[in-house]
Amino acid sequence: MNIEPIAHIENDFKEKFGIPRQSGICQLRSKIVFEPKYSDINALRGLEDFTHIWLVWGFSEAVCGEFSPTVRPPRLGGNVRKGVFATRSPFRPNSLGLSAVRLEEIRADGTLIVSGADLMDSTPIYDIKPYLPYADSISDASNGWAAEFIGEQIDVEFPEELLEKIPAEKRNGLLRLLAEDPRPQYQDSPERLYTMSFGEYQISFRVCDDKLTVIDVFTSDEE
Repeated sequence: MNIEPIAHIENDFKEKFGIPRQSGICQLRSKIVFEPKYSDINALRGLEDFTHIWLVWGFSEAVCGEFSPTVRPPRLGGNVRKGVFATRSPFRPNSLGLSAVRLEEIRADGTLIVSGADLMDSTPIYDIKPYLPYADSISDASNGWAAEFIGEQIDVEFPEELLEKIPAEKRNGLLRLLAEDPRPQYQDSPERLYTMSFGEYQISFRVCDDKLTVIDVFTSDEE
């Protein structure tokens, strides 16, 4: 079976570091732009009736070599192996991702505005389907080994003068993203300075004693 992108996403996640670990965690907005071949508003007829949609997309930045039956999820510190099909690792046989996002707007030109995406900017999208709560939501489903991380957050100290550099409509989403602790779990040096891309900005921070402190916010022109 041959598949081709029908669209790509545009958002503030310019690098892999700092992307939300799951969809729906950070309600930051993204734009879905269809490829010319699929840019027909008729293909979206009826989609306005749904609040959420599924995105089928590709881990375009994941370099997959020979198949490995196990992976080391960063959330487990990078030293515990799980079966690849028991994880959402990007290093999979076919490098496909699946995300449920909120549909915020269908624009007149056929682009979609969504929130809660966990895709990097420019990620190819292979299909879009409506999310159906009566069929897709399973109330008694188990979270498996990921259950211990549900609701886990760290405190964030973001100085007001630095936070004001971020557009107001993006501040809450960025704060939630930082509270999820974007670092790989195996990196815990309090002296280490991390820098995360967020749109046109670079966010520098340190983490010590389960508290993330933003040190600087700057653009590439200010480096």
